[in-house]
Amino acid sequence: QVQLAESGGGLVQAGGSLRLSCAASGRTLSNLVMGWFRQAPGKEREFVAAVAWSGGSVYYADSVKGRFTISRTNAKNTVNLQMNSLKPEDTAVYFCAARYGVTYVESNKYDYWGQGTQVTVSS
Repeated sequence: QVQLAESGGGLVQAGGSLRLSCAASGRTLSNLVMGWFRQAPGKEREFVAAVAWSGGSVYYADSVKGRFTISRTNAKNTVNLQMNSLKPEDTAVYFCAARYGVTYVESNKYDYWGQGTQVTVSS
């Protein structure tokens, strides 16, 4: 079992940047996959980015490619999401998620979730 805790959300103007972090604790095995999802009011939860703990393969949604970067801080069991050139449509609650095994983009494939952190981008 893995416990996840997000941080770094806030309010920024369009074009600005935020850096989200997700700290994992508990059973952080080498085959852990960690990802970011987001959900806006009235919208379905959507995939943002993911990284495999071993190997470092990364995946991005088309809507954030070139603007967001997912990375790992191995010694701290932490995954980061650097968000640049933010747009109002990026406004959502951002969730950190984890699973063991291969990487998926479907939210229902992930077993462990953080509580979420609010990101608001004003125009």
